[in-house]
Amino acid sequence: MSTQQSTIDYLHDQLSELPDIRSRKMFGEYGLYLGEKVFAFVCDDELFIKPTDAGRDYIGTPDEAPAYPGSKLYYRVSGDRWEDREWLTGLVVATTDALPAPKPKKPKSLVE
Repeated sequence: MSTQQSTIDYLHDQLSELPDIRSRKMFGEYGLYLGEKVFAFVCDDELFIKPTDAGRDYIGTPDEAPAYPGSKLYYRVSGDRWEDREWLTGLVVATTDALPAPKPKKPKSLVE
């Protein structure tokens, strides 16, 4: 089972107050970005937030689960929490603020 486009559209709408929120297909599912930081994955219509101390403090006791077989544990956020736009936005901000900046990409070498 894969994530439906309507799930991604709903999450985009709920997080629309954040600047530069976007999604990208990856591994047959989706990664969610704020700016250049990947803060979550959406797999099988479930939201998995990258674990951070700030996210744990914000959630309280998170439901930890792998986003896909063999992955590390992420904070699984149930669909009923998605409805609270303010809470969800706060979690995303707390998480992305705690995540390190992405490593700069190496320039592609031109082979002639």
